[in-house]
Amino acid sequence: MIAMHRIAAACAALLLAGCSIVGGPKESPTIFAPESKAAAIDTAWPSVNWQLSTTRPTAARMLDSSRIAVSPVPGELQVYKGALWARTPTEMLEDGVLRTLEDSGKIPAVARQGSGIAADYRLVMDIRHFEADYDGAATPSAVVEVSVKLLHSQDQSVVGSRTFRHAQPASGTDVGLVADAFAQALAATSHDIAGWVLTSGQAHENRHPSH
Repeated sequence: MIAMHRIAAACAALLLAGCSIVGGPKESPTIFAPESKAAAIDTAWPSVNWQLSTTRPTAARMLDSSRIAVSPVPGELQVYKGALWARTPTEMLEDGVLRTLEDSGKIPAVARQGSGIAADYRLVMDIRHFEADYDGAATPSAVVEVSVKLLHSQDQSVVGSRTFRHAQPASGTDVGLVADAFAQALAATSHDIAGWVLTSGQAHENRHPSH
């Protein structure tokens, strides 16, 4: 009875996740494909002469899904009803970082692992958060948090590691507005990761010129 009361209260107060206790008529889901508009390339980023490969990012099963995750209250994760991502968060993140690096003109080659390039460095990414988080507010923020490691391919040593987090407030509770916020958070995260990779990799090259 207590659990049912909590579910009913959450649905009545929020309606944001479209939760329902009884089944209704099935409707075709709305599919969202956020366009990650890359931020302006930082002219301070170094130009490098080494190559990079990316491995497919990892994420918890609840996050690496076509369902759009939302946290209406702290410690609780639901999904928006009738709304799907066109691509999973791991696919969107990897594409965003690759595109940012390619568009920067600062690196001769960057590609997914297994593409055939002789990569000098490898980027490993793990998505820790990719959900709309209300955090007590009237409208949610699109939260993207990613832990990254840069590995030197020759000896698999860790060149550097860092966690990036962006929380972009949505302009409303509509799922489309939340998807727009995710596009902005994803673009900012991809931009910061790309700049960090170039800077960290080049710093390693400068410390080990003969490797």
